[in-house]
Amino acid sequence: MDEVNIVEYDPRWQTLFAQEAERIWQVLGNDLVVEIEHIGSTAVPGMAAKPVIDIMVGVRSLVNAKSTIPALESLGYVYWRENPDPGRMFFVKGMPPYGKQRTHHVHIVGVDSEFWERKLFCDYLRRHPEEAKRYEALKRDLAATFRSDREAYTNGKNDYIQAVMSKARYEEMGEIP
Repeated sequence: MDEVNIVEYDPRWQTLFAQEAERIWQVLGNDLVVEIEHIGSTAVPGMAAKPVIDIMVGVRSLVNAKSTIPALESLGYVYWRENPDPGRMFFVKGMPPYGKQRTHHVHIVGVDSEFWERKLFCDYLRRHPEEAKRYEALKRDLAATFRSDREAYTNGKNDYIQAVMSKARYEEMGEIP
């Protein structure tokens, strides 16, 4: 069973991200990759989270990124070929039945798409610890309610994330929330 499990913040998450980002950079190279970011709750110091390191790889061309599948598979990632979102490629390391538990997610997106939005969300939570605590409380409630349903857990966060994104855009660009 691939349950949703929220654990206390672990300062090693930053190091685990840095180590994995270096491995990814080495196999993908500079011709395709623009930037690699630590996203998700493990990227927010002090925040409890699912113990899965989310890594976002911003690429120059999502079409050309299809060539990265074998390289990431060589690092132990499983590519989600049936992903319904055409705007990103998604890989999981440790995905059952290939591991005991998920350890890393890699999201490959074009730098002209959701890359900056996801970065903005994490940066906002880092700057606003009180908002991060509200998000943590929501995630704990959702995990308790949807422990065996990752999709419902994820969908339960959507309205909150959109509300925070409005605040983040306003703070960043002066857009009215």
